[in-house]
Amino acid sequence: MRPNAAGIDIGATEIFVAVPADRDSDSVRSFPSFTEDLHRLADWLQTCRVDTVAMESTGVYWIPLFQILEARGIEVHLVNAQHVHHVPGRKSDVLDCQWLQYLHSVGLLKASFRPEQAVCEIRSLMRHRESLVEMASVHVQHMHKALDQMNLQIHHVISDITGVTGLAIVDAIADGQTNPKQLAALRDYRIKASEQTVTKSLVGTYRREHIFTLKQSRTAYRHYQQLIADCDREIQQRIETFDNGDPGSSPSASSPDSTPSNPLPFDLKSHLERIFGVDLTAIPGFQCLRIQTLFSELGASLTRFSTVDSFSSWLNLCPKDGFSAGRRIRATKNKTRNRAAQAFRLAAVSLQNNQSYLGDYYRKQRARHGAPKAIKNTAHKLARIFYRLVTTRQPYDQSVFLKLERRNQQRRVHKLQSLAKQMGYNLVPSHT
Repeated sequence: MRPNAAGIDIGATEIFVAVPADRDSDSVRSFPSFTEDLHRLADWLQTCRVDTVAMESTGVYWIPLFQILEARGIEVHLVNAQHVHHVPGRKSDVLDCQWLQYLHSVGLLKASFRPEQAVCEIRSLMRHRESLVEMASVHVQHMHKALDQMNLQIHHVISDITGVTGLAIVDAIADGQTNPKQLAALRDYRIKASEQTVTKSLVGTYRREHIFTLKQSRTAYRHYQQLIADCDREIQQRIETFDNGDPGSSPSASSPDSTPSNPLPFDLKSHLERIFGVDLTAIPGFQCLRIQTLFSELGASLTRFSTVDSFSSWLNLCPKDGFSAGRRIRATKNKTRNRAAQAFRLAAVSLQNNQSYLGDYYRKQRARHGAPKAIKNTAHKLARIFYRLVTTRQPYDQSVFLKLERRNQQRRVHKLQSLAKQMGYNLVPSHT
């Protein structure tokens, strides 16, 4: 029970707050979303002796108020909007904040996971970088469209139009060069297509309007590449100075204000191993960039998840079935965009050709259940391995799966022997 609980309904321009009825004659108030009014809201909550608050995660409008209340020492519970559905009937912002206040006061709301502030800063930069990559890819598509309109097939002959050869040819076309032979001479020696094929792909109608759009798309693509590089440097600086609170690990000796004359290259793997206390790249399917994504979404500690089951449930990688009248009820699938779960799913897909127990597990699951279920089941197993390594700080041990692999081998041999016996044959082991 939380007798000092308040409920807040977040809006873009107006915020409604409900406190217990005995704390103020006007227990429901509305405040504009200006910073000055948010501080006035926090003052009113402290006057009403409120020590915990529940609010819905509405877009990004909750972030300024969350930070202000957290700085005042008020416990803020960010709750899922699906968990606080009101009974059918009239709906208003006043009723929503009162309903949130009531549910929170009787302990029926569960706070959403939010990592520490230093991790949240890296998470914001990583998500911003993801948006920059998406916008840069849009301009690559614009370059493809301009080339198609001029009937230039160069982007179908080489693998990447943004590579060394592709950008060199695009730059020459933007500068006014239209001779196919001279453009083909810019071909890099590593291109598999012959110079004759490249020359044929550069024969087309060089119209001025299409060259103009190609030039603008190239300029926009390079601008976004510069923004991505600046974002990478900011992320690297924060990872270098991140302290996970472990006395055995120390952040990088170079401070963000001091720039050495000969800076060392950024070693992401070493920094991630320092932060997590274990080398996670030893897990099949885990790369440095994928682990960096997991760090920006989860942080260096998983203490907020009491068990591995709760961690898997938060990732939405395990079934959320229930029971009624002694029967199992299949729950509806939750459509969530959990970036950490997406990282585990991508790691599972990369195991398709991996020669390890996890690779065999993925292929066996895919043959039995199909690709979607195989990806989810393998991602669930990877999440459990990740949780154990991060919580125990023990290195990944491949020998643990050798017993399971040996047991699977014996099971396959027994199955083959049974099939052969049914068909009147006897299997004899080969000693060659």
